[in-house]
Amino acid sequence: MELTDTTPANPALRTALADGVETWKPRVQALARQIHAHKEVSFEEVRSAQAIAALLEEGGFVVERGTGGLATAFTASADSGGLTVALCVEYDALPDIGHACGHNLIAGASVAAALALRPYVEELGITLKAIGTPAEEHGGGKVLMLEAGAFDGVGLALMVHPVQDGLTYNPAGTSAQAVGRYKATFTGKAAHAAAAPHLAVNAADAAVLSQVAVGLLRQQIPGDHRVALYVAEAGHVTNIIPDRAVVHFECRAFTLPEYEALLERVRRCFEGAALATGTMLDIEATEPLYEPLLQDDALAAHWTEAMDAFGKDTSPSAGLSGGSTDMGNISQVIPSLHPWLSLPGANVAIHSHAFAALADTPEAYGVMFEAATALAWTVAAAASTPTERERFIQAAYRRRTVTQEGTS
Repeated sequence: MELTDTTPANPALRTALADGVETWKPRVQALARQIHAHKEVSFEEVRSAQAIAALLEEGGFVVERGTGGLATAFTASADSGGLTVALCVEYDALPDIGHACGHNLIAGASVAAALALRPYVEELGITLKAIGTPAEEHGGGKVLMLEAGAFDGVGLALMVHPVQDGLTYNPAGTSAQAVGRYKATFTGKAAHAAAAPHLAVNAADAAVLSQVAVGLLRQQIPGDHRVALYVAEAGHVTNIIPDRAVVHFECRAFTLPEYEALLERVRRCFEGAALATGTMLDIEATEPLYEPLLQDDALAAHWTEAMDAFGKDTSPSAGLSGGSTDMGNISQVIPSLHPWLSLPGANVAIHSHAFAALADTPEAYGVMFEAATALAWTVAAAASTPTERERFIQAAYRRRTVTQEGTS
């Protein structure tokens, strides 16, 4: 049969992919539970990365460990030429709180989809990569890997992300905010707090003033902008006026111009605090900038059709109110899909102990495997639709390099 842009996905292949997910279900669920139990934070996901890579090797993938110079990154490949597809795998936990963002479910969905697709890479004419991307919560693993060439040649990239109950499964038009994270260091002059306070320059006062200024600023910024901060250091004993204070802060907005404007206003809050107290100020970035998330419309349509088959709510979304991901950086240069998985019964906020517990329940794993099947179906549909396939091939990522002749 000659394929056209309106040809439905091959029913036999869809059934085979769903059966593939079912075959690997016990192993993948055990893997996801192991990841949830170990709670390895950014750049320290040693056991998780090893376990995922080992299962993918068992499923017929060739695994490169330490991709992009990151010890806990990997690339599992099944090479058949043609269109290159990347399934992104996340597995880092939050400090202290564990998998309160459901990265164990993200890993499980991508791994199960990859294992199900592996026998059909030649039929689909794809090179399939499951790319282990550490440090999403803090550190920007995908940003570093993108810069190091891990996504060179990739024409489309996919992953999923759990959220609380009640949100639509339709990702079209949804996004995530740009976020930048910084450390502000105030330097003053120490002195005895009782004998010579007049000789001090109080760095802790600057930290307090910066918090007050940012708090007042919040009334004047758009409702979908976010600023958060905490004081990491502001003295150690009561009888010494501190000469050093450190404040960590972040800014978020849904577009880069809005983000840059917000960052400048927040920077002025810190500069004003330094001026008022006579302290010196240094501000430095602590992590790569996470860019806004772009959802590819064609991939979103395939995903939504798949979720309709599972009886999920795929009504149009009003968008999300907050949150950021380093998948945003991938989506800016590669057609991408990052849909949201509404966990049954999860009527609590993500990044909470309660959500971490709900990410390790039978209901959560049920949704994870539905997502794995939908990811596999989405890849198959995209690879089998001629105009889409050609668009994705043409979109294959090529890093800009600087040579003596200029930028290429």
